[in-house]
Amino acid sequence: MEALRAGVPCLDAVAMLGSGQTEIEDRFLDLLGTTREGRASGMLIGGGFGSGKSHLLEHLMRLALDEGFAVSRVVISKETPLHDRAKVFSAAADCAVVAGGSGPAIAGAAAALDVDGRGFAELLRWSLSPAAGLNERFAATLSLYGKIRDLDPEFAEKLVRFWSGDPISVPDLRRRLKAAGEGPVALSPVSAKDLAEQRLRFAARLFTAAGGAGWLFLFDEVELVGRYSLLQRAKSYAEIARWVQGDHQVPGLPVAAVLAMTDDFEAAVITGKKDRENVPARLRDRQTPDALALSNRAQAGMRIIDREMTLLTPPDAAELDRAYGRLKELHGTAFGWNPPDIAGLERLGATRMRQYIRAWINEWDLVRLDPAFQPDTVAVQMDSDYREDVDLEGIPEEA
Repeated sequence: MEALRAGVPCLDAVAMLGSGQTEIEDRFLDLLGTTREGRASGMLIGGGFGSGKSHLLEHLMRLALDEGFAVSRVVISKETPLHDRAKVFSAAADCAVVAGGSGPAIAGAAAALDVDGRGFAELLRWSLSPAAGLNERFAATLSLYGKIRDLDPEFAEKLVRFWSGDPISVPDLRRRLKAAGEGPVALSPVSAKDLAEQRLRFAARLFTAAGGAGWLFLFDEVELVGRYSLLQRAKSYAEIARWVQGDHQVPGLPVAAVLAMTDDFEAAVITGKKDRENVPARLRDRQTPDALALSNRAQAGMRIIDREMTLLTPPDAAELDRAYGRLKELHGTAFGWNPPDIAGLERLGATRMRQYIRAWINEWDLVRLDPAFQPDTVAVQMDSDYREDVDLEGIPEEA
């Protein structure tokens, strides 16, 4: 009840209320099906402030957990800017969960590996193949993990932390490999950005090797990228295209993504700030192959926002009646009383689901404290803020 009052739904609250977004649910289940088959892809959902985007992501999270996926819910913020792959991976690895699991999901998957089984052998073979596009560190650490997990749990944990985003000492790794009889192993340099992408690929395959279905990423508050500077918005548009199109540079990757943003983003930012014209123009001025490639990906991301965003369906009368009845029952159970009927907000097409829910809860609170009181709730429209704020971009990757 307190989570619903605050407008920050938890899994239990979502399970009690459901989502009411059957069309998006159906598309999402199809998405999980293609991901299970090894075809990475994603979808973009949109809705106004308080329309239920966060609530829906929690609902999709529960569905994915039931389907055997590891799930990471990443909220875009100053600490986790969308364009910084290393920070996005770190946040996703830290919060990844699996059904019935406790503790970090990557560590749980590593512990569940049968190092003598087929899944481990296939993961090692894939890590060694050129098609995986992985630095030599991954196959080396995986092979070493299989040999020392039971003999040296402390160093085995260091290997798992490397897969989860921590650095690992190259001299120490070489020494351990030699002691395990691996012989000399070439460990070429790799950038933090490339290492983050490779860790994502490896962890996704690790989850399936341990018996899971894949890895689902849920991105919330993606509209924050509208407050970045032009160049960082361009990088973020490119990342939106990458996640929705499943472009992770290798085939057969069991990765899915759902991104949620406000439905006025295209009008306020892409059109309002003239990003369709300004982003390609700024990048063309650099006259480098990397800038041209980024321009193409950024334009693809803007097209996805403009043409492929799936909008949340406003609640109809039946959905509002169902939610009202369920909340009335929950409020009575939570506070040990028999709530009377209350008026709440007038049912208008522009009213958001969160506004209805908070109005009902607040009015029951007031009547419970003073049965004679007759509440009258007013909803105020909150406009999205897309003013640029470079502080939200985080520390640049180059630093």
